[in-house]
Amino acid sequence: MSLTSRLLTTLAAATIATAAFAQDTITVDDAYARSSGKTAKAGAAFMMIQNTGATDDRLIGVESDAAARVELHTHLVDENGVAKMTHVEEGFVIPAGEMHMLKRGGDHVMFMGLTAPFEQDAMVPVTLIFETAGEVEIEIPVDLERKDTGGHSSHSN
Repeated sequence: MSLTSRLLTTLAAATIATAAFAQDTITVDDAYARSSGKTAKAGAAFMMIQNTGATDDRLIGVESDAAARVELHTHLVDENGVAKMTHVEEGFVIPAGEMHMLKRGGDHVMFMGLTAPFEQDAMVPVTLIFETAGEVEIEIPVDLERKDTGGHSSHSN
């Protein structure tokens, strides 16, 4: 094996090991998804994302076959006190050693153009995309009955 081949092999192995290590720093707890009824065209997911790593990471995207479009959203309040949901293109920082809550009335995953209605206790496959940790695949249970503070109303875009 040539020196170049050895270097490339070592570099590839180090890259894979770093990616695997980075994914181990992100955990997701207390996740659930919901929509507002059987005819809903939109839904949302909420969860606690923990970063056990030594450096900040950022949730920069989300993918799922459950909807035509899946985005990271938050609520913004305008000068008249009216709350409006909006896409957060830059994503959400997950500070080192801390957590970030995606919750009703705040930051959340938004599903637009559901491919099928969310059914109680079904599982929604979702891929969370992080700047450092890369892709983290999770299954989110649907809980249409869960009552949290903050309220999540219908969304139009």
